[in-house]
Amino acid sequence: MAGEKIVGVAVDFSSCSRKALKWAADNIIRDGDHLVVIIVQPEGYYEDGEMQLWEVTGSPMIPLSEFSDPVTMKKYGLKPDPETLDLLNTVAHQKEIVVVLKIYWGDPREKICEAIDKIPLSCLVIGNRGLGKVKRAIMGSVSNYVVNNGSCPITVVKQSAHEP
Repeated sequence: MAGEKIVGVAVDFSSCSRKALKWAADNIIRDGDHLVVIIVQPEGYYEDGEMQLWEVTGSPMIPLSEFSDPVTMKKYGLKPDPETLDLLNTVAHQKEIVVVLKIYWGDPREKICEAIDKIPLSCLVIGNRGLGKVKRAIMGSVSNYVVNNGSCPITVVKQSAHEP
């Protein structure tokens, strides 16, 4: 895997995570790299026994072709939006990269840092909702926590004030 990077992008299907994914595709990902889409669902979000198998370790790596399959995503309790799927498929074909999905359950801050070490990632791109200082202090910031505790280079793609 000489010269190939394993790039992680944290995705929650929000506009700021799509912006982070697009930024990674435009600025970091090169032909032959691997893209790992990291999704963290809240604890207790699962109902089926199958998801409980992966609660501690996260799901197995799910190829993009299965990520696009509604039956597979229902199995993991996900409803990916068409815009994100389209962006992933376009990047995979244009850049000739391998795209896989890894789902975790629990606190996004801790699980994203865990993914950095366990996968392991060469770098991570994460979106930021652009909360003000007060809201960030009260609610906490996933991106701030990951920047301070992650063990690889991390890029935070900020949401502009005028973007939804």
